Amino acid sequence: MKQHYTDEKAGIHYTLQGDYYLPDLALPTEEQQTIGIWGQRHARYLKQNHKILYMNLFTSGKLNNHLADVEEQAQKMFSRLINQMAEHEGVTEQLKAENQMEWVGQIKTFGFAQKSKL
Repeated sequence: MKQHYTDEKAGIHYTLQGDYYLPDLALPTEEQQTIGIWGQRHARYLKQNHKILYMNLFTSGKLNNHLADVEEQAQKMFSRLINQMAEHEGVTEQLKAENQMEWVGQIKTFGFAQKSKL
């Protein structure tokens, strides 16, 4: 038996594995992007709760782009939330310039270990 076989009608290439010809399948190449915590959590959510959507994105090569978009949106929302909380609590650049220790203490009360853009 031949090691490789091509079905001319369908245009599919097969390779002999034991006694069976299996199709040579490959996922489309996908641009690698850094996915942060929010993107990873969304991927886990999709994998557990929306398996079909997850597999469709994965097999079409669009999963990383989708997760990178979710990550970017979540980071923007997080920054907006921090800025709104700082404004509400009176944590300003002026306070930072006048009393840095007080500013740090108030920022820490937000409970976030992320960098603030204040």
